[in-house]
Amino acid sequence: MSPGIRRGAVLIGLAVVLALVVTASFALGTRAIDLSSTLAALTGSGEGTDAMVVIDLRGPRTLIGLAAGLALAVAGALMQGVTRNPLADPGILGVNAGASLLVVVAISVLGVSSVVGYVWFAFAGAALATVLVYLVGSGRSGATPVSLTLAGAAVTALLTAVITLVLLTDLETLSQFRFWQVGSLTARDAGTVAVVLPFIAVGLLVAIALGPRLNALSLGDDMATGLGQSVRATRIAAATAIVLLCGGATAIAGPIVFVGLVVPHVARRLVGPDYRWIIAYSVVLGPMLLLVADILGRLVVQPAELEAGLLVAALGAPVLVALVRGSRVSAL
Repeated sequence: MSPGIRRGAVLIGLAVVLALVVTASFALGTRAIDLSSTLAALTGSGEGTDAMVVIDLRGPRTLIGLAAGLALAVAGALMQGVTRNPLADPGILGVNAGASLLVVVAISVLGVSSVVGYVWFAFAGAALATVLVYLVGSGRSGATPVSLTLAGAAVTALLTAVITLVLLTDLETLSQFRFWQVGSLTARDAGTVAVVLPFIAVGLLVAIALGPRLNALSLGDDMATGLGQSVRATRIAAATAIVLLCGGATAIAGPIVFVGLVVPHVARRLVGPDYRWIIAYSVVLGPMLLLVADILGRLVVQPAELEAGLLVAALGAPVLVALVRGSRVSAL
């Protein structure tokens, strides 16, 4: 079996597993609903409380898990490819800090209290932070992996300090902000997903188009230039896709960590260094990780729930440690 056929077969298998996880997301929770009732609700023939729980409560959080998981995983793959940094994730370009800062401003200054209201501020904050990191990291020799990484760390530290200062002086803002900050798929509706879905879709299309370019960029800037590629244009396009993907995901689910860091590493272990396949696998593995975390969060402390962001960190950290200990991290 050729490598391409094998990778395609594994990808199809993972897509089937994702479909099962989505079904479990509709069926499992504090209220036990059997599979037949779940399917009846999804096909429109269900009625009563069970149908309401499946469609109105678990439906939106499942959609958010799919959209945010996909966006964060693909954005993480882009970040690792464009910076050639194996530890790159949405925090490396200040996305989480930028989104969080404008959400804090929206709550504290403008009195915004709804999740739909947070969306636009989080999205704008992610975009502004990414632009700032790129400008800071673009020295005389242009943006390099090292300069972008250092600029991201510096901008993140600065924005985090400002956020902390505001929260320490405004307890009401802290009370509202901490629920969004922990990373959650609950208390959102389908309308919230509809607002950011077009941005995530455009970001995904740009990411797919950048796959071959990231393969060239992984060989080094000089080699990519020698192959006729504009390194600057590739980085700008990747930054745009990262803003769209991370901004949308962070807006609807909060600053969830580890998805963008762990999933590309898992994909790389399965398919090798080809970013065309890494991005394709991330599309499936990202939602799978986030939805599994959300399902476990509903079950482990019944009748209460744990936020998905906490479970992702609990699941992602051991996986990352296992990857690092199992073999040396691949050179990017």
